[in-house]
Amino acid sequence: MNADRINVLITGLGGGGHGMQILKALKLSRLPYYFIGTDITQLSYGFSQVDKTYIVPPANHLEYIDTLMHIIETNDIKAVFHGSEPELRVMSRHAQALRDLGVLLPINPPELIELCTNKFETMTFLNSRGFTTPQTFLVASIDDIDSIQTYPVVCKPHVGSGGSNNVFIAQDEEEMQLISRYLLRHLKEFLVQEYVGTPDSEYTVGVLADMKGDIIGAIGVRRHILSALSNRIRVENRTGRKELGKILAISSGISQGEIGHFEEVTDHCKEVARSIGARGPVNLQCRSFGDQVYVFEINPRFSGTTSLRAMAGFNEPDILIRKHVLGEEINRISYREGVILRGLEERFVERV
Repeated sequence: MNADRINVLITGLGGGGHGMQILKALKLSRLPYYFIGTDITQLSYGFSQVDKTYIVPPANHLEYIDTLMHIIETNDIKAVFHGSEPELRVMSRHAQALRDLGVLLPINPPELIELCTNKFETMTFLNSRGFTTPQTFLVASIDDIDSIQTYPVVCKPHVGSGGSNNVFIAQDEEEMQLISRYLLRHLKEFLVQEYVGTPDSEYTVGVLADMKGDIIGAIGVRRHILSALSNRIRVENRTGRKELGKILAISSGISQGEIGHFEEVTDHCKEVARSIGARGPVNLQCRSFGDQVYVFEINPRFSGTTSLRAMAGFNEPDILIRKHVLGEEINRISYREGVILRGLEERFVERV
């Protein structure tokens, strides 16, 4: 291997996950990266974007970690980035064995990952630490919805991180009954959260901590969620609550919008990240309403907006490599403000 280049392993390069986002971000760096990518199939969008590829077993396969360790040792890997949530969970459980190979593995502690992938437990924890959250209920039977006194509400699975499957807005008890019967046929229980704010008050905030837990910086994207690309869940507001706007909407597509410091929001999110003990990247979903910031979800990983942030100068994976692999002293991050717009890109793969 070339001694001057930095060999980086990125898993899960299928195209739609955060693996591709990490790759796009690192390609914006001036450092001499050499990219090794993995996926479970050769038909992987990201394989055409890296220097070397491997097909690996699924994350739940018994040989998955051994396969990764072989790739790390064979290719003199300096940093490993997970590109999917199943891989995040498995790597976190084997983090010490991977780090013993001498690689940077920017993954949060297993207990933080478990906390954040249970949305009900996340809200309970934040409330116990004095943070403001939407009213949150766990529904395991139709009788449980009697405790909901204020509408509209958002109904969604209470486990997992990110995604928009089985997410609905209920504006009254009749809709809540209908949605509950549907969800309880498919889920053992689900989460109900008070709908807070308006569509133009929603932020996705990245907070980056180093591997010792010191906060390096934060960046916000005030989402534009009413465009077709960024939204699949929107309804006319029929509740009579004018403060919520004419349209009720949930971010359920591809994130885009204004990127900047938004200190009243990002400073709050830094405190949340400190409180949960972040070691690496965390991504917080929140709305600003009145004089409060309501965090309603935390993803304990790199975000689907990682490359957008890097375009503004907040390059999270590159910063962690510079700090922990190259030994640079990085105490704060300067970045530009602007608007990020997104579209679709296609790639043709010839049949062989």
